[in-house]
Amino acid sequence: MRDLVYAIQDFFMALLSPMGSLAKLELSNWWTANTVNWIFMLIGFVAMVYWLGQLKIFNAEGKERRDIVSHSFFKQ
Repeated sequence: MRDLVYAIQDFFMALLSPMGSLAKLELSNWWTANTVNWIFMLIGFVAMVYWLGQLKIFNAEGKERRDIVSHSFFKQ
């Protein structure tokens, strides 16, 4: 059982090692670390805009069934 716990620890330490290196990078060069963060935020923003555009396209087509509700309370 102890080996399983240490295996889980090793897995997450390997999985989160980029965050540790980013934290070390911030101590040496603040601008580079923040540039990496802004790039990630820009990717997320572009993905959100794309997703909302796709939702608008599907909503405009009107092919979605809107007669199904999760609870009778929500029926109008």
